[in-house]
Amino acid sequence: QVQLVESGGGLVQPGGSLSLSCAASGSIFSINTMGWYRQAPGKERELVATITSGGTTNYAESVKGRFTISRDNAKNTVYLQMISLKPEDTAAYYCNAEVLYDSEWGGYWGQGTQVTVSS
Repeated sequence: QVQLVESGGGLVQPGGSLSLSCAASGSIFSINTMGWYRQAPGKERELVATITSGGTTNYAESVKGRFTISRDNAKNTVYLQMISLKPEDTAAYYCNAEVLYDSEWGGYWGQGTQVTVSS
C-alpha cells in the first residue's frame, strides 16, 4: 500500500503565510515527480507546482514568486511554502506523487488539506 498524508493547512489572513507538507509511506521503491494541486468550490482541480526527483520545479503562473515547492527524497516528503496569500488561494490542496510500487509506476493522491485565506 501507498499512502500520502498532507498537513499544515488552516486559516490565514490575506498577506499571511502557510507551509504544507506531504509524506509518502508504504513499500515505495522510488518516487519520480511530486506535486501540489488545488481545488476551490465550483472549480476544476488545477496544478499549483511540481518538482522532479532531481529538483526541477514548475509553477502555475498565479503562484510564481509567492509559492516554493521543495522535497526531501530521504523522507519521501514534499513541501509547499506559501507567502503573500490571497483570498483566491483558498482551496483544498492535494499532494500527488508518481510512485514505483509493486514493480509499476502509478499516480497517488493525498486526502487533501484545506487552506482558507480570509480576514
